[in-house]
Amino acid sequence: MRQFGDEMLRTAFLLLRDRYDAEEAVQDSFIQAFRHINQLQDEGKLKSWLIRIVVNRCRMKQRAWSWGRFSPSPRIEEMIGGQPIPGPEEKLLTKWRNEGLSQAIHKLKYIYRESITLYYFNEMSVSEIAGSLQLSENTVKARLARGRQQLQQMLEQEEPDAETRTAFD
Repeated sequence: MRQFGDEMLRTAFLLLRDRYDAEEAVQDSFIQAFRHINQLQDEGKLKSWLIRIVVNRCRMKQRAWSWGRFSPSPRIEEMIGGQPIPGPEEKLLTKWRNEGLSQAIHKLKYIYRESITLYYFNEMSVSEIAGSLQLSENTVKARLARGRQQLQQMLEQEEPDAETRTAFD
């Protein structure tokens, strides 16, 4: 639990966006893992196995209720292609982008949101995601590409208008 608990909680929180539901999903996941530990065939894949269990628990919760707001993370900057910029105008534009990205991620279908979350926020490789979700690597790559493409389209549609942008130039 100590070794993977924080990562499982972060994954659950990013997928569920509610701390209590995330904690419950992780607790349920550990109980399920304990009950089914004999099904783990390769101890080297313990992390992927545990992440798969927590993701499945989150999927079950997701089916039961509608989604809340996605919580932005410092790693969001990587997804929008830049480093934090110290100027006040740039900070405001970055804030608008982050809010737009959070809203866009919220609008993604679950399968794309799940892949984007695991890749960018959990820093899992494509092969780790494939193992955790029991998918082929090509499927994960396709979901990441489609998710990124949809995010880009949504963000381009919601960019601040030209007047707002020029006011800060």
